[in-house]
Amino acid sequence: MLSDTPVPSSDDLVKDTTTANFRQDVLAESMQQPVLVDFWAPWCGPCKQLTPILEKAVRAAGGKVKLVKMNIDEHPQIAGQLGVQSIPAVFAFQRGQPVDGFMGALPESQIKSFIERLVGPLGPGAAEEILGEADRLAAEGDIGGAAELYSAVLAQDPENVAALAALVKLHVEVSDLEGAKRFLAMAPAAKANDPALAGARAAIELAEQAGSLGDLADLQRKVEADPMDHQARFDLAVGLNALGRREEAANHLLEIVRRDRNWNDDGARKQLVQFFEAWGPMDAMTLAGRRRLSSLLFS
Repeated sequence: MLSDTPVPSSDDLVKDTTTANFRQDVLAESMQQPVLVDFWAPWCGPCKQLTPILEKAVRAAGGKVKLVKMNIDEHPQIAGQLGVQSIPAVFAFQRGQPVDGFMGALPESQIKSFIERLVGPLGPGAAEEILGEADRLAAEGDIGGAAELYSAVLAQDPENVAALAALVKLHVEVSDLEGAKRFLAMAPAAKANDPALAGARAAIELAEQAGSLGDLADLQRKVEADPMDHQARFDLAVGLNALGRREEAANHLLEIVRRDRNWNDDGARKQLVQFFEAWGPMDAMTLAGRRRLSSLLFS
């Protein structure tokens, strides 16, 4: 189940470590990207102020940096080796070595600047880069990884409709329609007609349609027994789309258009257009489907 909050907790980006695990969690990981080590203790008031700000900033960096937290009451050895005299103390490791650091509870703007010294700017361009990486993970089926990066974008820009719409679709994909609706409700009213949000709404509507259908195997048998049973073919298309079988779904609706353009008040074409809206204007199946639909309508 995906989280219902825009900035989910993540073992990948933020974790606690021990003396025994420090070599793997920090030294080895820092060969891939910078790792911040937050030395803290339960009795330290400033630590309680700093840690949430650190976590937010690290998640907003979208995987460019990780945060490892070490309780010095339980694990004092590493802090002693690094000469930590007071906490909170944060050290940045790159390629297995400490390269920068600070002590005390800094404000969010200074922590962002600290991270940018390590990884470069985290401005609007960075958000586009993170969205692109999240899209790639989603396409590969890494739902959790994609959700984490979309949420990192929202941590920087809570009104980013591309990230919101993507999270709606991820929740639809894991059959959490209530979660999808909650994310859709976060969209600013001024951007309600944005194409990305329209696609998200369409994805929810299609999932709700599919939920009301019966057994797809039964619908398949009906279509095979009577190719002119357009309602069965239409319902089968909706169900197939919900299973991610987009090409088959489009084929069935196109077949209805080919056989009876006016069936159900042009219902097959309208449903196909809603598929395109949910899939996105640049999706490969949208582009292919639009070409085939145009060929049918204007030949």
